[in-house]
Amino acid sequence: MSEFDVIVIGELNVDLILNNIDGFPETGKEKLAGEMSLTLGSSSAIFASNLSALGARVAFIGKTGADAFGDIVLQSLREKGVDTSMIIRERKLNTGATVVLNYDEDRAMITHPGAMNHLTADDIRTEELKRGRHLHISSPFLQPGIRGSLGQIFSLARELGLSTSLDTQWDPAEKWTLDLAGILPHVNIFLPNRQEALLLTGCQTVRGALQKLEALGAETIALKMDKEGSLCRFDGREIIRPPFLNKKVVDSIGAGDSFNAGFIFKYLQGSDIAECQIFGNLTGAVNTTEAGGTTAFTSYADIMKIAAERFGYTENDR
Repeated sequence: MSEFDVIVIGELNVDLILNNIDGFPETGKEKLAGEMSLTLGSSSAIFASNLSALGARVAFIGKTGADAFGDIVLQSLREKGVDTSMIIRERKLNTGATVVLNYDEDRAMITHPGAMNHLTADDIRTEELKRGRHLHISSPFLQPGIRGSLGQIFSLARELGLSTSLDTQWDPAEKWTLDLAGILPHVNIFLPNRQEALLLTGCQTVRGALQKLEALGAETIALKMDKEGSLCRFDGREIIRPPFLNKKVVDSIGAGDSFNAGFIFKYLQGSDIAECQIFGNLTGAVNTTEAGGTTAFTSYADIMKIAAERFGYTENDR
């Protein structure tokens, strides 16, 4: 039996979240925010934290600075039960930070990458990968040190018997250059959102993007479609699921990462793709009931309580 259900390779940073802002920033002018919070940030860390809260055994491979923000990141992960023994801390580096300007269900972000720029393929050891049964990687565009090695890393993981998943996330440079042909054949679950899929493929339609991704080797595509829910493409089948609607959204930070966590949680339990998709939609919605990417995820029991009270979902709905 593997020591960990999931090993996550990814970026680590804190989020400084500003809410109730009196307008969008303008050059030379000052705006006020009514609320501020400092939380665990980054797609990879939110995924790891929430997956661990659901009950999976999760370990993280990444890099931070040996600073106060790094302390917050590691403490936050440990509090949710994530193993941090494989996270490298370097005194010469700063831990990354993202300033999040929250506007209802949308947001603007500015990120200082810091240490996340410095994780390389050499930092990822075969002996560490052997400790897990599934590998998840997120945000390669924020991690230039591993971006060119993704195919190699995923191929090694598959050779070692791990299943794999990838969420590319947004490309801040908006170049969308990624060797998908060398990566996707080694990825079991590909988890982009609709806009990312279109930009990665250069296609104008979702249908065209799905066809191109399949031609490049994608096995299962779980496409997050915001207010339209999600679309899964696998084995020549296609399933569209509407979202669980939250009438009182606090914010949507980490909703996509929470979808990923729910989807992979069920996938590792051996559930079929349709059930994984439903549970991913649910956990994405649960995320929006509290501020920040991880606040709503405390334990499986508490998550299911929110699911029942806010969305009318029970285990019998699977």
